Amino acid sequence: MFLGLDGVEIGLIIVLFCLFGGILSGFPVAFAIAGAGVISFGIIAALDSAGLLIHQAIDTGSEAYNALLAQGVHRDAISVFRYPDLPRVAESVFPGGWEMAVNRNLSFIVNRMNERVFAGQSIETLLAVLMFVMMGIVLERSKIAEDLLTTMARVFGPLPGGLAVSVVVVGAFLAASTGIVGATVVTMGLLSLPTMLRNGYSPEISTGVIAASGTLGQIIPPSIVIVLLGTLAGDLYSTAQETRAQAAGCTDALTYLGRPAVVSVGTLFQAAMLPGILLAVLYAAYAFGYALFNPSRAPAVDVGHGSGEVITRSEALTWFLIVPAVAIFGTIALGYMEIVGDQVLHTTAQSTGDTVSILRTNVSEQCQAAMIELHGQARWDESVRIAGETAANVAAAAEAGGTDEPVPLPWAAPIGTGVAIIALLLGLVLTTARGIAPSLDPRPLMIGGVGVALMILADLLLIQPDTSAGVTVLILLIPLAITLWSCREAAARLAQNDLIRVVFPPLVLIIAVLGSILGGITNPTPAAALGAAGAIMLAAYRKLRDEGGSGKIIINATFAIIVMILLGMNFDLRINQAEVPFESWVAFLFAYAAYMFAFFGLLYACWVLYRTAVLPPVVRETAKVTSMVFTILIGSQLLNLVVISFGGEHYIQQFLMSFDNEFKVFLIVMLVLFLLGFVLDFLEIIYIVIPIVGPVIYGGSFDPKWVTIMIAVNLQTSFLTPPFGFALFYLRGVAPKEVTTGHIYRGVFPFVIIQVVGLGILWFFPGIVTIVPALLGGN
Repeated sequence: MFLGLDGVEIGLIIVLFCLFGGILSGFPVAFAIAGAGVISFGIIAALDSAGLLIHQAIDTGSEAYNALLAQGVHRDAISVFRYPDLPRVAESVFPGGWEMAVNRNLSFIVNRMNERVFAGQSIETLLAVLMFVMMGIVLERSKIAEDLLTTMARVFGPLPGGLAVSVVVVGAFLAASTGIVGATVVTMGLLSLPTMLRNGYSPEISTGVIAASGTLGQIIPPSIVIVLLGTLAGDLYSTAQETRAQAAGCTDALTYLGRPAVVSVGTLFQAAMLPGILLAVLYAAYAFGYALFNPSRAPAVDVGHGSGEVITRSEALTWFLIVPAVAIFGTIALGYMEIVGDQVLHTTAQSTGDTVSILRTNVSEQCQAAMIELHGQARWDESVRIAGETAANVAAAAEAGGTDEPVPLPWAAPIGTGVAIIALLLGLVLTTARGIAPSLDPRPLMIGGVGVALMILADLLLIQPDTSAGVTVLILLIPLAITLWSCREAAARLAQNDLIRVVFPPLVLIIAVLGSILGGITNPTPAAALGAAGAIMLAAYRKLRDEGGSGKIIINATFAIIVMILLGMNFDLRINQAEVPFESWVAFLFAYAAYMFAFFGLLYACWVLYRTAVLPPVVRETAKVTSMVFTILIGSQLLNLVVISFGGEHYIQQFLMSFDNEFKVFLIVMLVLFLLGFVLDFLEIIYIVIPIVGPVIYGGSFDPKWVTIMIAVNLQTSFLTPPFGFALFYLRGVAPKEVTTGHIYRGVFPFVIIQVVGLGILWFFPGIVTIVPALLGGN
């Protein structure tokens, strides 16, 4: 042994020093990581060839080792950390020589590049990174963020600490649109820091709230961190649970867990919603509380008002709170009462589904014991009972010569979910317009209310479960036309309000992107494409309005996208079948026409941005960020393979698995990730560290959604913590000279405490993470 250390330990130290040296050398990080892998492998190979690196491995041929196997200890659970007294045998860190390690690494590189970079299952999800990046950069370059900040300052400015609260709100908006910490911090620093200082805010609260709000992009969907973590978490969790199941004596993870070992990026987006909102609320609450106790350091500011309309408190309470709350919660209640739902005939099997998830009972005795230990005796007994009843029913049906097909029930939900949602959204537009301008004539809006009522009545009385999609459209066409005519007047009134005019378009874009993912309509990649296209069209509309031009083409193209989506959801547009109904042909032609017009609108928007010198820098910046992500991905894979080649990955995993307490293992990993967050960007941590520790933290009983969100919040905390937090360096780069580094450190410290509190809340109340996926049916 060299220097009293095991050869694998020395190899890990060499890799660590080469990695940090490469990053601190000033070379681009993407190339420094790959270079660190090549250099560290060369050093380790040279020391191994000189006989200086000796690994003390367990002697698998010894009597003590075989005795442990005979006692039922699994081979993977035996390590030098858990059983230090086992006989050892000295071997090289490269048992077959470094030449064999090179050949193996080259083949691994080809396979991994093919799986994770060029043609693997995760490639489609990684494409979402490119489009989310473009979406954020377009919104940033089109000054939409500046408008948001100005408008929010008008709303919250008169409150104590109102400017700080507005920064938190806008930071959450930008986080939900960009997902990039650096871009959000820099944008917020340039836009809000001078304004806050000019209005008497102290440098500490100003810099602290900006840096903290900027890091919300780590956690609030569509976070790039979650996209990248999700592509790894799915593979790690599936593989680790398969290993866990086999160690328990079961054939596969589905048998052992009673459910598929699957976690998707869309599900992680669902899981991240409440934690992101929780952190934003904690930030805003601290800013408001700070202003109450220090009014001179965070004063109320009257930035001005955007509308001369006088709205009484009772009118605001009625139209902005009571009516929307009644409409939303009433629709939800009707859904639980099965008055609103899918308008299809329910079957006996669907309506009388088992409340207990059935476990597979045809398993070995060892697997049965493990499943009972995991799920409990009561659930096992219930599964055995239901399995026996099912087998008896099938046998009786077969003996009687009949079938066991479910019989349709004579009822279905009276009101369709789609009609209810459309009526709710249009109704909210009408009621909000009424609240914005209560002094104007309410009759045009009341006509729209009649149209909404007619739409619901038509669905209730005329549309049956067997009504075709074409007939449904014809039935709803007149009430929908009445409502849309009224919504034109509502839109004109809404446009007179600064808050609605500025906040509504990006809010609709964010809801469209996240709603399509969270609602299970599509996966993140098409949603990201929708977000990028929507951001381009929104920015082009903004430019046209600034020039005094007409944005009707953009607006009509937006409606064409909506029409195209609705037709695709309600009609079978596959025309390459043997028999195609007439209504499907009509729907296809309308959808195709809408697609062509939407595509024309997108091209027109790109031309507008190109003409106004917005599109070229957006494309360059998007290409720069995306190429950096994928280059780091390739370099980190090389570094990972170096660690695997001399047994470093297995050595670290054995060390972590030597702890019997699962919480203790996860706490150690979280602490290491927190410290690494000081010196490594999230990309390096995700692609270098997570693949090494992932098989351990995803191989236990913890919910993979909770594990992933905890990692994301932890990285967010380290990015905010002095003296090495990346967000602090981003802010220091754009802060004026009178703001010192000490101001930034002192200002951000309370928000670090808030982050730790947030982590503690998620640690002790994991339901905050899992409740939304459970309600939406996410895996």
